[in-house]
Amino acid sequence: MELQFWGAAQVVTGSMHLLTVNNKKLLLDAGLYQGRRKIAFERNRQMPFDPSEIDALILSHAHIDHSGNIPSLVKRGFKGTIWCTDATRDLISYMLRDSAYIQNYDVKYVNKKRRRQGKKPFEPLYTESDVERTLKLVQSVDYHTPFTPMDGVEALFKDAGHMLGSTNVTLDIDDHGTHKRLVFSGDIGRKHLPILRDPEFVRDADIIIMESTYGNRVHAPIENTAAELRDQVIKTFNRGGKIIIPSFAVGRTQELVYELHKLHDAHEIPKLDIFVDSPLAVNVTSVFKDHPEVYDEEIKKYMAKNHIANAFGFEDLRYIRDVEDSKKLNFLRQPAIIISASGMCEAGRILHHLKNNIEDPRNTIMFVGYQGEHTLGRKILDGQSPVPILGDKYDVQAEVFRLEGYSGHADRNALLNWLAEAQKTKTPRHVFLVHGEPENMFPLAEAIRGMGVPNVHTPERGQPFDV
Repeated sequence: MELQFWGAAQVVTGSMHLLTVNNKKLLLDAGLYQGRRKIAFERNRQMPFDPSEIDALILSHAHIDHSGNIPSLVKRGFKGTIWCTDATRDLISYMLRDSAYIQNYDVKYVNKKRRRQGKKPFEPLYTESDVERTLKLVQSVDYHTPFTPMDGVEALFKDAGHMLGSTNVTLDIDDHGTHKRLVFSGDIGRKHLPILRDPEFVRDADIIIMESTYGNRVHAPIENTAAELRDQVIKTFNRGGKIIIPSFAVGRTQELVYELHKLHDAHEIPKLDIFVDSPLAVNVTSVFKDHPEVYDEEIKKYMAKNHIANAFGFEDLRYIRDVEDSKKLNFLRQPAIIISASGMCEAGRILHHLKNNIEDPRNTIMFVGYQGEHTLGRKILDGQSPVPILGDKYDVQAEVFRLEGYSGHADRNALLNWLAEAQKTKTPRHVFLVHGEPENMFPLAEAIRGMGVPNVHTPERGQPFDV
């Protein structure tokens, strides 16, 4: 049995891991690589294997750095089944269409320059027709319901607590007559996140592929987060400014809206307009409303106590679909909150809101999620100024504020606890750390070695392992 790591290998994006067993090939995730534009452009287009030879794909969750390159596989010959949860199926139906739109929009923009330079135009990574063919291959499965993605492999989904529909994946494998249990953690969530249930633990694993995003960091207590959000809203309101929040359309936006809903109902923040300016976020929020079966007890109790059917809507909140309505936000002069995608400031409407607001010291740029290396969000968060936005340079004069409590990823302590729970039934022979940058991954690897795991690996891209 061989494992080969083609994405999220010593980086946080582009999750893609290939399992070969009994001459069959199973792919775990197929995400878009996000980072330096030239590298991302090349890596997302150049498949390191023949997609037609992949027998099946298991998708841990819908975030684009895990799902966004599946249409490229289909475009290049993949015809197997894509296995995921019901909520993930519903989310990617919107997210992959949105991704295809962005691919086409970006290529049109780039090709205008290439034509002027006499260069050959690029083709989009994939189109909406590729997405439609992709969605026909999706098979959804409930949590805790065994399924067989390919001969010799039985799989089971448990709730990863990271986002709506997210899973960790248990694979029971017959490797030429020898039983092996491989667990893919997906992205491990945090306890006590709003909306979502806590992550479930795994048992009896021989091999674990485990994320390490915050492997060397400890989050601030989530209980403090609502108060920090409230205080920053009041502070920015009092100086007459706007709060611009780059936010992932899936998960983080809905958590923010829910917290703002509660603060609004409790009269803890001033009355001000709140805009969610992202067509994708609008569509995704409808999926959240359609899947109350995955809510945790806290949000269920809040909705019951306050007699509300929708935790993601209230009178001061407005969802923006139309591009003309989005443009009107540029002329707002009163305090407001604008939540817009993309979460790492790499594409979408957030770029226009940053361009129009980043040089005003009354405003706040509030980060609520992870900012990958070399992204615009990371540059702003790291204090770089000026920063490039849509081809021009802008001085960062707005206040930059990091609200850590809404991270959807487990921190170092929670990751080690998750693994310690797995060890209660069996110490895995191998742990492979993925989805982390070296400064977080390597210290976590040392800590895991200290727990008695005999083989702890930090694979490089393309590195194969016989297990």
